[in-house]
Amino acid sequence: MRKIYGLVSALVLSISIGCSSEKKIEKSIMQEDNHKKKVVYQVFTRLFGNTNTTNKPWGTIEENGVGKFNDFTDKALKEIKDLGVTHIWYTGVPHHDVIRDYTKYGISNDDPDVVKGRAGSPYAVKDYYNVNPDLAVNVNNRLEEFEALINRSHKANLKVIIDIVPNHVARNYQSLTNPKGTKDFGADDDTSVVYHVNNNFYYVPNTPFEVPDFLNGYKPLGGEKHPLSDGKFDENPAKWTGNGARSPKPSFYDWYETVKVNYGVSPEGKKDFDELPKEFENEDYKKHFEFWKDKTVPNSWIKFRDIALYWLEKGVDGFRFDMAEMVPVEFWSYLNSNIKMKNPNAFLLAEVYNPSLYRDYIKKGKMDYLYDKVELYDTIKNIMQGRGLTDHIPPIQEGLKDIEHHMLHFLENHDEQRIASPEFAGDSNKAKPAMVVSTTISTAPTMVYFGQELGEDGSENAGFGSPSRTSIFDYVGVPAFQRWVNDKKFDGGQSTKEELKLRDFYKRLLNFTISSDALMGEYADIHQYNRQKTLNYNQKVLSFARWSENEKLIVISNFDAIGNHRFVLEIPAEVIKKMKIKDGNYMMLDQLYQQKSFKLTVRDNIGLLTVQLAPLESYILKLQ
Repeated sequence: MRKIYGLVSALVLSISIGCSSEKKIEKSIMQEDNHKKKVVYQVFTRLFGNTNTTNKPWGTIEENGVGKFNDFTDKALKEIKDLGVTHIWYTGVPHHDVIRDYTKYGISNDDPDVVKGRAGSPYAVKDYYNVNPDLAVNVNNRLEEFEALINRSHKANLKVIIDIVPNHVARNYQSLTNPKGTKDFGADDDTSVVYHVNNNFYYVPNTPFEVPDFLNGYKPLGGEKHPLSDGKFDENPAKWTGNGARSPKPSFYDWYETVKVNYGVSPEGKKDFDELPKEFENEDYKKHFEFWKDKTVPNSWIKFRDIALYWLEKGVDGFRFDMAEMVPVEFWSYLNSNIKMKNPNAFLLAEVYNPSLYRDYIKKGKMDYLYDKVELYDTIKNIMQGRGLTDHIPPIQEGLKDIEHHMLHFLENHDEQRIASPEFAGDSNKAKPAMVVSTTISTAPTMVYFGQELGEDGSENAGFGSPSRTSIFDYVGVPAFQRWVNDKKFDGGQSTKEELKLRDFYKRLLNFTISSDALMGEYADIHQYNRQKTLNYNQKVLSFARWSENEKLIVISNFDAIGNHRFVLEIPAEVIKKMKIKDGNYMMLDQLYQQKSFKLTVRDNIGLLTVQLAPLESYILKLQ
């Protein structure tokens, strides 16, 4: 669990911090509430305010439109906040490669042969000290426009998260706005060797880079003529590709638009830096910070530390770290302890997909949260698709119980298929029981991807991006979301009744989760007990108990899209005792719609609750 800082430490900070940017951080610290659940709203920034509905494959900005920072108006941010959101993750903010001519602003053109899509991948960052020019109304003032968005977000009581992608950068990384004394990645590299501890990249000496052979009929920009699209890209010597491919000519399936950053790990796997003592997994970020103070660290570590501190100075409240497990855990100890010394309540979320590494990245790497993708998300997805059993969920919670608070839950993000797409569930309503379980089964934060709450299906053929996922590579509109945006009124004026009904469900659920004490309290599985003892209770239903001193909940969800289920749920004596419920009759009121109540009878410390569930129905029952 994260250490909670009280009013006294916040006051001490307010005395010692002087500059205006650090005052923003102080305010952020004082407003943090670690006693409640957090909800992250991920928004793909360039798509949010785009009202153009053309959706031509490989379309330009002029043809398909693009959203701007300024589209996040006070009204828009208020609606996001009112949905039940605490943090907003602006995806795709750092300046990444784009196929658009910005040379009149001093920005070099990017080569379509090493850019995915026309709008470019947000994970091929070209300049960490500025923002995507597509997102600005006035390109010269793009950084100021983002700073204004940070301030508007804070005014709406939303914390701001942006991406940092430490494992790789764009092949043509070039910062135009480096702070004084800051050098670009690779500026001082010795390119005559494959590896040196202080090189920022790995090299293939004396060998030029070659563009990969494009497969499956792929052509940059869909085959459109472009002066730089000639099957060549000038990089000599060649650098290793972002996913670690060492060939000067990477495969089409490699991350060929990026180059891998060197963190002081030799090609043979030798770590040329100090390793953390084993006992440091139990030490706080202050001890980690002290550990690194007198150590010499690789140059890339320092560069990324400076980038993170730069954005904290701008008022950013946290980061989502891309592919964190591809970077040594010692670097995360160094980076995150530096971040936490600046802002103890910074929100640090990492993409880690190897369960065997979870505890290292939380305890040694000082991450706050990791994606619970390969266990909970994948399991729930299988259930939603009719291929999995709810029986598989309780063992996941049991296996993660020592780190459950750190395992962020989601059902959609930019990498995953839209729930409503035929390739996933084909019906946005199938998210309802899954969302109830995902948001209430642990103390961890919840993440929602923009448009999820409206049943967006990701069906557009955008160009580089393919249907089922909303494209992150193309200029495209997001139809269900655009209907809610309603020409930037942000009022759902063009939304269908079904879309508004779904959004209302999300709003009720998320707002309950961020206000509930029980959801930051204790958990007990009652599903496995009822599977053994209860008639008509089957593998498409899930139930569990959540409680605190002043709130006691029973959560029941039906994943069955066609069948009703009626049974007498039994709450075992062990759980009744832990919840401190005495013998007697009680009413339990559903917290989602506040319309249905159920009678709980407790006799000899056994609880009995008669429940009838419609298809895809859930109840969050609170003891009255």
